[in-house]
Amino acid sequence: MNRLRLHIENITPVNDEEFEFIKSFFTLKKVRKNQYLIQEGEDVKYEYLVLSGIYRVFYSDDLGKEYVCMFAQENWWMSDYNSYFNQKPASMYLECLVPGEVLCLSLYGREKLAAELHKMEHFFRMKMTRGFIALQLRIKMLLCNAPQKRYEEFAKLYPVLIQQIPKKMIAEFLGLRRETLSRLYTNQK
Repeated sequence: MNRLRLHIENITPVNDEEFEFIKSFFTLKKVRKNQYLIQEGEDVKYEYLVLSGIYRVFYSDDLGKEYVCMFAQENWWMSDYNSYFNQKPASMYLECLVPGEVLCLSLYGREKLAAELHKMEHFFRMKMTRGFIALQLRIKMLLCNAPQKRYEEFAKLYPVLIQQIPKKMIAEFLGLRRETLSRLYTNQK
């Protein structure tokens, strides 16, 4: 739980009493490779803070084609947020790619923390703001950049992910065919 405290204190300081209250809302979960934390159609009970491991959040269309929305690694938050906040069945999947641990936070816990501790309301607002900015930058990257530029930016921003995630999934994330990514990857070497 010390890592949770450090994560929160990157945005706002908390004292020992506040942190005892905060940590009471989180549960630790060990996650195996290929384990799903969320599957389409299920109730979404938690958002997750990644302590370790690598995860992907993706959609699947009626033909089984997958569309990766995000990869998550240490200190990233993830969920199917439309389902989490609106309390409706999931429309996406959250899968573990590299085994690790996550902290689970229910919507009730999040709301209670935000209501009772202004510091946590501020923390959650800052995290959501940063996530929204990252999403806008991702959309811009997909709409405005050629495949080569998309790959170069991804490789620069996420050097660990480029080494640990299957190329097929990176291609899905970048909106490319697997063959195109292979050609770009070969040209970089």
